[in-house]
Amino acid sequence: MRKDYSRQPGERIAAWLLRCWDNGADSQQLEGREAQQLGSLARNRGIERGIGKETAICSLWRRLLSSVRARYPFKEDLVNSPGKWTTADEGIQYLRELAVLEVIYSDLDDEEVSKDPEDVLCTRATWRKVIQSAPASYSNSLAAMYFPDRDTPTVEKVSSWLQNFEENLCTSSSLRASTLAINQRYPKKSVISCPGQREREPQAYATWYTLVFPA
Repeated sequence: MRKDYSRQPGERIAAWLLRCWDNGADSQQLEGREAQQLGSLARNRGIERGIGKETAICSLWRRLLSSVRARYPFKEDLVNSPGKWTTADEGIQYLRELAVLEVIYSDLDDEEVSKDPEDVLCTRATWRKVIQSAPASYSNSLAAMYFPDRDTPTVEKVSSWLQNFEENLCTSSSLRASTLAINQRYPKKSVISCPGQREREPQAYATWYTLVFPA
């Protein structure tokens, strides 16, 4: 059990917590004494002191979240800058780490609030961080994906967007297919090859968007 939930040397706290979530920390129900017997998990004494503090039975996930929050009471204190990502998987990893931070600083006592990172809403501020850490060649396309007048998507939904983005835009064959489909529908319009043209060709852009990011 310790192997699944122990923080690796140099591992970011948000990345460690996300790995714990993926390994089922939410399903591990522990008493305080059982949690203490896990020993050093966080490589951080301040966090580890809080893991076994709650004597009642609760999930390991809840213990980890509350312990990290007690050690770092302000979100700004928990630095999470992985650097540039170059693949969709890396971008999704960073997005999910940002979601973990939102869960840490949510109302942990409110049972109505989901503690699942996938359920976190991807706000415009969160999406901006993802774009800023993306390759420069992706920035304009990623920025165009976010519509402020639509319902705020969940992290799970945006993760699927990123996966589709890589599959449909990062290969020349997919680009040609998307452009061809639009040009066939709008033969008299200028070629729509990127989302930066949405202001000039809104209908064509909408078609491009549907092709690349299906619901």
